[in-house]
Amino acid sequence: MKKKYVSGIFLAFLVLYSSLLYGQNINPDILQKRWAAFWLTVPDASPDGYGVYLFRKTVELNTKPTTFIIHVSADNRYKLYVNEKLVSLGPARGDLSHWNFETVDLAPYLKAGKNILAAQVWNEGEYKPEAQISFRTGFILQGATATEATVNTNNTWKCTRDNSYAPLKFNVRSYYVAGAGEIRNMAAHPKSWQSINFNDEPWLKPQHIFNGLPKTLLGPFGTTNGWMLVPSGIPQMELKDERLLKMVSVEGGVKIAKNFPTQKTAVTIPANSAITILLDQTYLTNAYPNVFFNGGKGAAITVKYAETLYSKFPVKGNRNETKGMQFLGRTDSIISDGTNDQRFTPLTYRTYRYVQLKITTQSEPLVLNDFYGTFTGYPFELKASTASGSEEINKILNIGWRTARLCATETYMDCPYYEQLQYIGDGRIQALISLYNTGDDRLVKNAINQADFSRQPEGVTLSRHPSYTPQYIPTFSLWYIGMLHDYSKYGPDSEFVKSKISGTRQILDYFRNYQQADGSLKNVPQWMFTDWVDDKEWRAGVGPMSANGTSALLDLQLLWAYQLAADLETKFGNPALAAPYEKSITQLKSTITQKYLNKEKNLFADREEKDTYSQHTNSLAILTGIVAPADMPTLAKQLITNTNLAPASIYFKFYLHQALIKAGLGNDYLKWLDKWRENIQMGLTTWAETSDLAKTRSDCHAWGASPNIEFYRTILGIDSDGPAFSKVKIEPHLGEITNISGEIPHPQGKIAVQYKADKNKWKVAINLPKTVTGTLVWKGKSMPLKAGVNQFSL
Repeated sequence: MKKKYVSGIFLAFLVLYSSLLYGQNINPDILQKRWAAFWLTVPDASPDGYGVYLFRKTVELNTKPTTFIIHVSADNRYKLYVNEKLVSLGPARGDLSHWNFETVDLAPYLKAGKNILAAQVWNEGEYKPEAQISFRTGFILQGATATEATVNTNNTWKCTRDNSYAPLKFNVRSYYVAGAGEIRNMAAHPKSWQSINFNDEPWLKPQHIFNGLPKTLLGPFGTTNGWMLVPSGIPQMELKDERLLKMVSVEGGVKIAKNFPTQKTAVTIPANSAITILLDQTYLTNAYPNVFFNGGKGAAITVKYAETLYSKFPVKGNRNETKGMQFLGRTDSIISDGTNDQRFTPLTYRTYRYVQLKITTQSEPLVLNDFYGTFTGYPFELKASTASGSEEINKILNIGWRTARLCATETYMDCPYYEQLQYIGDGRIQALISLYNTGDDRLVKNAINQADFSRQPEGVTLSRHPSYTPQYIPTFSLWYIGMLHDYSKYGPDSEFVKSKISGTRQILDYFRNYQQADGSLKNVPQWMFTDWVDDKEWRAGVGPMSANGTSALLDLQLLWAYQLAADLETKFGNPALAAPYEKSITQLKSTITQKYLNKEKNLFADREEKDTYSQHTNSLAILTGIVAPADMPTLAKQLITNTNLAPASIYFKFYLHQALIKAGLGNDYLKWLDKWRENIQMGLTTWAETSDLAKTRSDCHAWGASPNIEFYRTILGIDSDGPAFSKVKIEPHLGEITNISGEIPHPQGKIAVQYKADKNKWKVAINLPKTVTGTLVWKGKSMPLKAGVNQFSL
């Protein structure tokens, strides 16, 4: 007999699962029952075309409430205002099976008497970013309880289309999928539409789509409609005003005060004239630009945004150079309506260091009252620190932290300017940066969730998610296992890890389909990306392949995944499943050594022909333990000195450096950072995507910020030595440093260390959380660490 709805037992399981995934305490009715609120749209609005829409609701309250909780979402995006105050931006990006809603307490913004709720909702249609999945244009707002039900979206709301918006596509000869700019005709915009006194009488009654449906509630015969609503597991994004710091040049004969744009300064552009201003933030940022202006009816304001300037596309020079350089960037275009107090802020943030303002007036002058940005990003709080007296160390850490922040909003991103996509390969490094520097694991868990949700029926994950175009990089599925393993060591939530282990089994099952009798992978389909390498034998990031379709690089990545999966099963999953993994590990070690080891060169080749070699293959040989500990230093020295090895880019140096450290060379860590020093010398304020700084596409890729892990894990030596950081291992690699201290956040508090050379001895102080113990490893000797303060003279 078919049942119309899922059983109560299954419902309870789904509610528990939702709580496990998202870690929120929400009224169970919101997660279990059909919402009273409707998804709304504007009558005659295109369901999937470009459009910006406005919704309003007037609410009368007898008294100012102490709490007033609502849940809100939209497709594609929304901005929610209460009494003209912005209270929520969203929804956090997800997919249709996990469509996020935000939970907001409106009480601080409400008052006794008349209140106005106003929402701006937009669908960028075919111009939407690649990371934006969509079902159709819609908006929903649901009160948490009967007390807040008066604001539920239904036919008591009013709505209209804002016809002042049009898309402005950005065309660039590179892979760009971060969305279009905007054309804004200010004359068509309903002014003060968020205010109480605005007359919305001519506005329309909204069109109901259907009721909101939480993911935990399935419809008839297990069906669902469009968005499967889940609570967002991350907080609202940070918004903080920041002024541009430098005016580089002015063309057009208009005099501008020297304090523009660092201070609010009015600039008058006469009638029938044009002016072009080049501004420099002096560092890369993600921000909403804000343009305030008066008058100038019919005047055109063009705002362009660029990471850097070009000598001739695609060639870049020193990022500080501006003279004779070419400006190419995403563009917004504004047409003034001639009134006072006009303001332009785009729907979404822009990424820029340089901004070009071009203003062309008609028969009336225009007054530019102000121009500044509002920074946005995930609200990370930096809790890690070092004190060494080294300006270079401080600069590397500061640039790395800025890079990590710009590549983290509602998801991790490979880059904020060109793609805004959450790739697993990038995300693994970004997650460790977050844990070591902030202790905030919410975005980490969000990324692991989304990668897990992307897994296909065959078992492999997508390389990036959310993304409306599926992309497959099977090697990134292997790095997903590494990412989960990292979280199991450094993250606090072991139950979360347990909930994900079944996915690692499916991934390895996928790869078993391509393992030969000897365990070696052969002809794995799709894009087997490893690293961006400038070498003739590498193709689009894929390492050299044997004529028969095998590859040492792929076999080694699979081997490492088996090793990490075996550890996960032993500690968090089913220990019985670790045994077959160990058999695969033993077989792969033997096969890799037999097929790829060149004993004469004492190197592992990239392929069976043994004619190409790389830092990548030999780093992985060390990291997977194929190389005996006694032989590791010899191979590690070749990784540094052998110029015939295809070199790792700034991304894969994360793994190269781990191999060198494992081989005992960690005291030289600071000597390996020449690529980062080159970035600094070339004027970058974030780390570039690739090692070729003249032709790198993106100037901001957080996969290059691995020093923000290793300064703490390697130099200061702070590492996890047990699940959920339950034990600590301190093994510093100080090199020539004689005085350094630092600390990192820990799930139970913080870990602080201090090392100071004093004559022929070292004064070492280590402070652990009250409930945590560990081990100090000093020059090969292990010493126990108790909870609290530990001091040594060594």
